[in-house]
Amino acid sequence: MDDSPLQVLTLPTAPYPDQRPGTSGLRKKVFVFQSKRNYLQNFVQSIYSSIDLLDRQGSTMVVGGDGRYFNQTAIEIIVQMAAANGVGRLVIGHHGIMSTPAVSCVIRKYKAIGGIVLTASHNPGGREGDFGIKFNTANGGPAQDAVTNRIFQISRTIEEYAICPELRVDLATLSKQKFDLENKFKPFTVEIVDSVESYANMLRNIFDFAALKELLSGENHIKIQLDAMHGVMGPYVKRILCEELGSPANSAINCVPLQDFGGQHPDPNLTYAADLVETMRGGQYDFGAAFDGDGDRNMILGKHGFFVNPSDSVAVIAANVFSIPYFQHTGVRGYARSMPTSAALDNVARATKIELYETPTGWKFFGNLMDAGKLSLCGEESFGTGADHIREKDGLWAVLAWLSILATRKQSVEDIIKDHWQTFGRNFFTKYDYEEVDLDAAIQMMEDLELMILEKAFMGQRFAVGEKLYQVEKADNFEYTDPVDGRICRNQGLRIIFTDGSRIIYRLSGTGSMGATVRVYIDSYEKDPDKIFRDPQVMLAPLVTIALKVSQLHERTGRSGPSVIT
Repeated sequence: MDDSPLQVLTLPTAPYPDQRPGTSGLRKKVFVFQSKRNYLQNFVQSIYSSIDLLDRQGSTMVVGGDGRYFNQTAIEIIVQMAAANGVGRLVIGHHGIMSTPAVSCVIRKYKAIGGIVLTASHNPGGREGDFGIKFNTANGGPAQDAVTNRIFQISRTIEEYAICPELRVDLATLSKQKFDLENKFKPFTVEIVDSVESYANMLRNIFDFAALKELLSGENHIKIQLDAMHGVMGPYVKRILCEELGSPANSAINCVPLQDFGGQHPDPNLTYAADLVETMRGGQYDFGAAFDGDGDRNMILGKHGFFVNPSDSVAVIAANVFSIPYFQHTGVRGYARSMPTSAALDNVARATKIELYETPTGWKFFGNLMDAGKLSLCGEESFGTGADHIREKDGLWAVLAWLSILATRKQSVEDIIKDHWQTFGRNFFTKYDYEEVDLDAAIQMMEDLELMILEKAFMGQRFAVGEKLYQVEKADNFEYTDPVDGRICRNQGLRIIFTDGSRIIYRLSGTGSMGATVRVYIDSYEKDPDKIFRDPQVMLAPLVTIALKVSQLHERTGRSGPSVIT
């Protein structure tokens, strides 16, 4: 066996112009990473080079992914390049798999300088699917704009990358592996860890596991159905919900992580988790939930398939926040939601006199508020919910939060939601996603729409649909000033706000890998007890008509309807 130190090479490369990270890192089709020479190496080197050399030397970093196709290939390259770039230790999930919430947890536990997350979240996997790479910083959360901008600038001028091509790591064995490198005084260390246990231990310190075990396996236990959608959450659900909290093994389905997610779209919504919805409609189960590919998103369902809108979900958790022991100890510092999310959380914040922050889309904005001690609980309409225990949204945390509320209140999901509406009023909310729209057409539509709504003549304009009359009170392109550091984020979404508080919002999403995704959000508050239980699509139909008429979205994009409605 050759025990000589491993060779560190510096190899030439050429830059690519398209490696600007979006709100969730760099996402492209798998074939882009596979077919473009050094495409992954360039971006990984740009990440390492963005970290000051003194901070990087001998440091600890975390690596994990959602198990999608190309995950292990990418990890091998990331490990080889980490060693060559002076990183002292890598902590990697067993088999290279680690949920995004667990990555955040492990970064914080090991006091790492950051981590690399390999995921395209809820986007499809497999050879023909998507792949993504994201850098999280020392707080465990997504890198702020200053960091991602630096990574992008480096990627545009990169000329070489460093690598130890002969280094081979065993991802299949829980172990600590050491490698001697030439011209390095200390060996490079790779730790393969059980990320489920680190994450589970964190949850034990947040929730009352005894009460949850009684709820799930006691004398009067409820029946649950959890769908991991063949993503990363399978091992976490099995270990925590089934083995530790006592829910039957068959209450967790699709729990084997697959490179192509079983050929399905790992997105926990009514469209892509339709099998779970259908199962829940049968009435056999009291509580249902689904998770996305990397485990940071969740969908909550009640008996008979009762759907909990994500905007309502975070509001209900806020209204019942002291059902969770963690908040009994820490108190509540503040609430936050992304701008497109319905104002349901605002109603709870107002009633409880707790500060409410409205941020652009992207969890990094929440992380900044958390680091400053201003925020405890937050959520996004895109099925993301979380708290200040980590710096990512957290699907399983949200499920345990809901189960804690069920254990405390001893009511069904539907009854809890309906009680909430009767107490706080209801925000009817829907989102129309138009996926893989021609990028140029989408940009032109948004530019023309902005020019129109910012004209003086648009203010006060009235729109009549049937018996409903809406008058424009305000229209703008949302701008956010961070209360922590004063940074200003512009162009975060077009808003039309009516005199009754109803909102129409248009955004171009940054989480896809091809074309553009145009998102249209409709939010309307209702406090009339005779109206709060009506069908959202019926209640919001007039505003949807206005939204499509004003934007000419179907005509401008060539689409006859949305890809997904939630």
